[in-house]
Amino acid sequence: MTTAQGPAGFHAFPIHTLDGRPADLSAYKGKVVLVVNTASECGLTPQYTGLEKLHREFAARGLRVLGFPCNDFGGQEPGSPAEIGQFCTSKYSVTFPLFEKVRTKSGAGQSPIYAWLSERTGELPSWNFAKYLVGKDGTSVKFFGSRTTPEDLELRKAIEAELAQ
Repeated sequence: MTTAQGPAGFHAFPIHTLDGRPADLSAYKGKVVLVVNTASECGLTPQYTGLEKLHREFAARGLRVLGFPCNDFGGQEPGSPAEIGQFCTSKYSVTFPLFEKVRTKSGAGQSPIYAWLSERTGELPSWNFAKYLVGKDGTSVKFFGSRTTPEDLELRKAIEAELAQ
């Protein structure tokens, strides 16, 4: 089934990795996914540390953190894919997957993934490091704003609940 905004489920979207290779979100079927719009020059950039910790702590249980660099807010992700990748690995030891730079804001050029996430939750990021928790089925989605840190108890409880399903 397809909605006005694209595929009915998260796993149906084709995407590209940060280095431009085709990828497919169907690789995450049966996993709980935390989608985050990231930026390298933001006051919230240190959240990379907590995101990497979540990734390492919960990966064996089925959580996948997926980073989508975004330059929508304050021009805080101006770098090339190579620069973004180098920054994330050298400064924050990021090992979770990073995908192509996206536009999260509605309108022309908006990422189909973010249009779909917005349709499901009624929320769009208002800044960098907003989070969407997508259930194993690829249809249940919860939104957490930018100020919700990876260490936040409510977020961690939501992750635990989704992993238990």
